[in-house]
Amino acid sequence: MKQRSLYIAFLVIVLAIAIISIIGILTARRTTPPLQGTMEASEVRVSGKLAGRVSEIYVRKGDWVSRGDTLIAIHSPEAEALHSQAVALEKAALAQSNKVDEGARIEVIASAKQLWQGAKAQRNLAENTYRRVLRLWQDSVVSLQRKEEAEALYLSAKASESAAYEQYLLARKGAQKQDKESARYMADAAASGVNEVEAALHDAHLTSPAEGIVSEIYPTDGELVGVGTPLLSIVELNEPYAVFNVREDMMPHFWLGRIIYGDVPAIATENIEWEVFYIAPLGDYATWRTSHLAEGYDMRTFEIHARPVKHIERLYPGMSVLVTMDNIER
Repeated sequence: MKQRSLYIAFLVIVLAIAIISIIGILTARRTTPPLQGTMEASEVRVSGKLAGRVSEIYVRKGDWVSRGDTLIAIHSPEAEALHSQAVALEKAALAQSNKVDEGARIEVIASAKQLWQGAKAQRNLAENTYRRVLRLWQDSVVSLQRKEEAEALYLSAKASESAAYEQYLLARKGAQKQDKESARYMADAAASGVNEVEAALHDAHLTSPAEGIVSEIYPTDGELVGVGTPLLSIVELNEPYAVFNVREDMMPHFWLGRIIYGDVPAIATENIEWEVFYIAPLGDYATWRTSHLAEGYDMRTFEIHARPVKHIERLYPGMSVLVTMDNIER
């Protein structure tokens, strides 16, 4: 009787172990491994627009910077020399423009007037002489040759007086319209050159284009840098997002605007709401290959981005995000 009881108890224990094992196997088969993603953030590289020597670095790696904060100062003697040259050219062009706008100087006008009055006097004298000679010729006192000589002198003096008068009027009028416009264009071009160099000098103090953490500083104090050389990098942590590589057979469970739930073990935070905002239009090469063609097909993966619905503190690039697929597939 005692042996029979022991036998029955043994059978019960074996049966219980078998039932628990079967339940465990079935549960394990139904449980899908979590979808693992990685936190990422936008990175901004700050490059110099001016060639020169790094004179001062105002930040350190790991510093939090805001938009507009001064990061690095660059000293460029070449740019400063170009600025001085551009300012000098602007002053010269402006002076020339003012001179043209003001017209001829008083001395030039007075000289032209004096020449005209002299030519006018010569014309009057030649005219009076010609009239006298003309009367004498009519009275047959002088020859025809003498009369023609007097007439030629009169016509020449008249032409000279007319030309001198035109020069006098031109001096009073000043420069022509085309000359004034040309002078103004030259002054405007010189001013633009000054503005361009001043803009370059303004870029000698590089400011932050974004808000975030300084992740890298490439040059050191006193180092020579060229135009377009990356000087430092800033990681924008205000809008982090998670990147997932999803098999194509799981794509029906994802669409733009879909809310999924995921855990971030690094900050011990669970059930964070994530909104899908990007799905890659093209799949990557097949990363899930079937071992037997009869059992399936090679599957590609699609990159999906999701951002936290609410702001989560201490989310940094590189942290893992785990999404339970059982909740998504329901």
